[in-house]
Amino acid sequence: MSDDKSDETVELVHYRVENAIGTITLDSSSNRNALSRRLLTGLFDALTAASSDESRVVVIRSADRVFCSGADLSEAASGGMEEGTKALVELQRQILTHPKPVVVRLAGPVRAGGLGIVASADVAICSDDVTFAFTEARLGLAPAVISLTVLPRMTSRGAYDTFLTGRGFDAAEAASMGLVTRSVPADRLDAEIGQVCSDLMEAHPQGIAETKALLARDLLDRIERHGYDMCSLSARLFASDGARESMTRFLERRK
Repeated sequence: MSDDKSDETVELVHYRVENAIGTITLDSSSNRNALSRRLLTGLFDALTAASSDESRVVVIRSADRVFCSGADLSEAASGGMEEGTKALVELQRQILTHPKPVVVRLAGPVRAGGLGIVASADVAICSDDVTFAFTEARLGLAPAVISLTVLPRMTSRGAYDTFLTGRGFDAAEAASMGLVTRSVPADRLDAEIGQVCSDLMEAHPQGIAETKALLARDLLDRIERHGYDMCSLSARLFASDGARESMTRFLERRK
């Protein structure tokens, strides 16, 4: 099989179940796991499969160090983002309403839209060398769609600081602001994920499902009330001249 992730035959999201843990692996290294249409479709399919199989916990991770670089700017620069923004809203909803606990394992950088996955998850564990950034403002955009789940997780001061500046921040700061559950030394990450999964499997599946629904109620209400407006805002900004110029410059620098 070709290593070129632009090849439509290459699987960008892998899913396997072992020891009652369903592991979803993002594997689009050519664009640093950007949220392309194909990657999002693969994520939806894997989460759907996990909802009715023998798994009891779902772990989302990356194949390489980078967890997610945000929106696929090559797709955004070449066409409208109306469907993409709607898909990201639905992905957050699917994670929040999933009948099984969803754990995110972060071993590398997370940027922009990828933080919507982190914020939607029930538990997010990262190694202490992971970096984060809401880079949207630097591209003439705003973290509109992911704000649906990110803002309720973070402190207000932390959100103002990181959203407006677009600066990078480390794992300790992400944990202190509530964006992740906790950070651990890199060599302890897998052991910590294993312990989290073990702890979650101590609970009865019905108890997990009903408790998840209770915890997610306010987040889902926020999606229902503001999802359409955030999609519209995001699509408008992606289509603006300022954002298109910024995205084009960014893609040219990356080449």
